[in-house]
Amino acid sequence: MTSLAERCKKVMPPMAHRVTDLGITKAEGCYLTSEDGKEILDFASGIAVCNIGHNHPKVVKAAKEQTDKLIHGCHNVLYYEPYVTLAEKLVELTGGDNMVYFSNSGAEANEGAMKLAKYVTQRPAIIAFKDSFHGRTIACASITGSSSAYRKNYEALLPSVYFAEYPNLYRTPYKKEGNACPKEYMTQFDDIFYKLVDPYSVAAIILEPVQGEGGYVVPPIEWLKYVRDICDKYGIMLIFDEVQTGFGRTGNLYAYQTLGVEPDILTSAKGLGSGFPISAVIGKKKYMEQWAKGAHGGTFGGNPVACAASLATIEVLTEDGALENCKKMGEYFREKLYKLQEKYPNIIGDVRGLGLMNAIELVGEDKVPNTEMTNKLRIKSLEKGLLLLACGTYKNVIRFIPPLIVTEKEIDIAMDIIDEILAQG
Repeated sequence: MTSLAERCKKVMPPMAHRVTDLGITKAEGCYLTSEDGKEILDFASGIAVCNIGHNHPKVVKAAKEQTDKLIHGCHNVLYYEPYVTLAEKLVELTGGDNMVYFSNSGAEANEGAMKLAKYVTQRPAIIAFKDSFHGRTIACASITGSSSAYRKNYEALLPSVYFAEYPNLYRTPYKKEGNACPKEYMTQFDDIFYKLVDPYSVAAIILEPVQGEGGYVVPPIEWLKYVRDICDKYGIMLIFDEVQTGFGRTGNLYAYQTLGVEPDILTSAKGLGSGFPISAVIGKKKYMEQWAKGAHGGTFGGNPVACAASLATIEVLTEDGALENCKKMGEYFREKLYKLQEKYPNIIGDVRGLGLMNAIELVGEDKVPNTEMTNKLRIKSLEKGLLLLACGTYKNVIRFIPPLIVTEKEIDIAMDIIDEILAQG
């Protein structure tokens, strides 16, 4: 029988080819079922989308019931219950002084956030960060700094975008004193404002509170607070791209709640709908109220079925214990990773993460990125029934994105597989 991968490659362009040739027929909880009937432990979760596991019964039930009532009404034309209820719930869960606008994807939400900042401030410039990833549309590729491949042949891009250094303390070129953030990550803004763009021309600083594609890099809290202060000083909007960090991944609904630094605008997608396409721009009410009619829009945003799925997801996260499990299992997971690092110090250079957003960076001598070993670990793991993804600018980081319902049993299975492969060298 011809595999799904073989069929796909005949009708889709090369950019649509997958990181694996794995074809699946169904999924449930933490497991996928391949087209040849094998069970695969999924520590990718659809790239942080199925945060409460595949086909969670509450999500399936909510989606089926909503399908019987209304599949599409268009939020530009009508109001409908799950759309309004979800917005109310997100406002409640993010402090009560926000407003929400729904779109379909993370890239759409990030573009919407930038449009909001530009519209309200009436300023042209955006500051983003090296090693970032914000999406693949032209505007989002313009603020993405993790790979030139995302920008190749698409120049000229969005103008007035400036890149700063994101503090990856494992690879910092600056002198460190203990665990303190090197001052250069703070003073770089003075340099940018003096040499490149006046601060009063900057509409927004956009960043991932934990870098995703760039390597699951957790920044120092003092640096995040400094960026918040910079924005307050110059009237710049702080945008958190919470597309991957959001909806429980770090142990709270959003990473800003885990880290204790609040943005003016945040974007949410991926886990927001448990697999149904939905995203959101969540911004301070005083700014969102200035976003006038006609300044932004879209046909499919806030789809009724996706909104119903999102409400069910929130229930599982906040009432059924998934957030608490994320915190507990996240600590257990990192303990296991640290033990692996102790066992293989010449291979695992760094362990990092928050909640169930964790990673190991694989290196050779002098911290040289070990992409070869990363690929081997990913491929061999899949052969043994464990799906993993790589990330990092040099693709030498294995990221672990299990569903938030994961148990010690599944974590132990994954760790045993990885241990076995690393032991082979």
